[in-house]
Amino acid sequence: MVKTEGINNPPLGRTKGGDRPMSFMKTIAKVLATTALVSAGSAAMAAKIAVIGGSNDDAFWNIIKKGIDDATPAVVANGGEVTYLRLVNYDNFAPDVVQLIRTAISMEVDGLVIPNWVPEAEDPAIKEAIAAGITVILMNAGGADKATELGAINYVGSDEYVAGLAGGDYFGKAGKKNVICVNTLPGAANTEARCKGVIEGVVAAGGKGTQLPLPTTSFGDATAVAEAIKAELIKDGTVDGVITISAGDADSAAIAVSQAGQATPAMLGSFDMNQAGLDRIKGGTQGFAIDQQPYLQSFLAVGLLASAIDFGTDLPVFPVLTGPGIVDASNIDATLAGVKLGAR
Repeated sequence: MVKTEGINNPPLGRTKGGDRPMSFMKTIAKVLATTALVSAGSAAMAAKIAVIGGSNDDAFWNIIKKGIDDATPAVVANGGEVTYLRLVNYDNFAPDVVQLIRTAISMEVDGLVIPNWVPEAEDPAIKEAIAAGITVILMNAGGADKATELGAINYVGSDEYVAGLAGGDYFGKAGKKNVICVNTLPGAANTEARCKGVIEGVVAAGGKGTQLPLPTTSFGDATAVAEAIKAELIKDGTVDGVITISAGDADSAAIAVSQAGQATPAMLGSFDMNQAGLDRIKGGTQGFAIDQQPYLQSFLAVGLLASAIDFGTDLPVFPVLTGPGIVDASNIDATLAGVKLGAR
C-alpha cells in the first residue's frame, strides 16, 4: 500500500574518499541561495518534483519530511511543486516502491528523489523514469556507484557500509568482542550494507560480528523485535554489543538488554536516532547512535534537484555525503539542542 502526500507551501556532504571541507559547506549554501534569488527574479522553468519515502510509522522518514518541507518554499517560489509519496508500511516492500516510482512517472514530474532500497526491483523502474526525461537524484540508499550506473545526477546520503564500519570500530574501541547487528529489513541494500560494515569493523578490531535477520513484518513490532533479541542474548551470553538498523528497533533492543539478565549488559548502539534513544545516551543506557542527518538528505536533494532542473546548476561534489557521525556522551547535549529545532 502506498500513500501520496502533496506539499504545496509549507549543513554537509564530503568529497569522495575524504572529510568534508568547510569550502564545500559554503558551496552548498551558495547554490541554494542562488536558487532562491533567481526564483524571485525570473520566470525560469517550474520544477515539478516527487520524493519517495518510508512509512508514516517510521520516525526517521518524518525527519526527512521536515527537510522536504523546508526546501519546498524555494521550489514553490518559482512556480513549482513538491509531492511526497510515502509507503504505508513495509509488508509488500519492493512492489510498493516500484508502484510509487510508476506513480511519479504517471504524474509527469520533472524530477524524482528516491532511495535505491531494493535495486533488483527498483532499477528497471528508475531507468524507465530517466528514459521518460525525469531527472533523478538518489537519496538515503544506493550510493554514488549506483547513481552513476542508473544515470542519476547525484547521490545524497550516507555511505551505509562506511557508517557500519564506524559503528563496528566504536564497539571495538569500547572493548566489545561479540556484536550482533539486528536487521529487521533483511535483503534491503542499505540495511545489508550497514550490517556488513558493522561486522567487518568489529572483526578488524579483533572481535566477532554476526547479523541477526528478522522477518520484515517485525519492523515496527516492538514486542516481536524485543523478544527475538532477548532470546539471542539468553542463548549466547557472550554477546556484549547489540546494534539495530533503525532507531525504533533500538527501543525494542533496550528492553531486551534490560530483561536478558546479563551480568554486564550488552552495549547498545543504533543506526539513526529518536528522542528515546537520545535520552538513553544521555542517561548512560545506550552507548551511541550513528547519525546520517536525514534532514539534510532531503533538504539538499530537493533544493539541488530543483536548481538543476530550473537553472541548469551543477554541484561540483559527487556524492554529497551527510554522514556518518557518531552521537554519544561526548556530544549528546549539542545534539539535543539540534533536536529542539526539529533538524536532528
